[in-house]
Amino acid sequence: MEKNTRDYLRVTRKDSNRIARLTISRRRPEFTDTFYDNFALKGTRVDGLERGSITCSFIVPRRLTDRNGDLAVGAIANLVDAIGGAMAYEKNAPMKLSVDMSISYLSTAKLNDELEIRGKLLGEKDGYSGTLVVLKNKSTGEIIAEGRHSLMCILTSKI
Repeated sequence: MEKNTRDYLRVTRKDSNRIARLTISRRRPEFTDTFYDNFALKGTRVDGLERGSITCSFIVPRRLTDRNGDLAVGAIANLVDAIGGAMAYEKNAPMKLSVDMSISYLSTAKLNDELEIRGKLLGEKDGYSGTLVVLKNKSTGEIIAEGRHSLMCILTSKI
């Protein structure tokens, strides 16, 4: 399965060039950084983005490690939730809420390890979205965790 996941999430040169041409506007002044932004997601860098997939880099900070110096499993779950939620986001649509996450913790990441995080939208139907998020150690290629994330929005009644 590792081979299939790797091939499925591979970013091509064409993808990288498309991302390099993006213009990303600054956050509007009325929005300020939240505790969540500064604590859990700070340092996450988007390397590639296109409809239905994202590639990010993340260096494991001390604030997200456990007493053994490993990236905490809660921090991994948080990253799966945040990246999976970003994959299911639709502009001008009701916000989707997490209804299920299944995470396989396959290895550990240590303080200052650089991780590659890849997210993919697996599918959508009737307000339901399924995503896949894979965290991998950039230097060793070892998969740290693989998470499947289900999100749902409440649709308005057709009655």
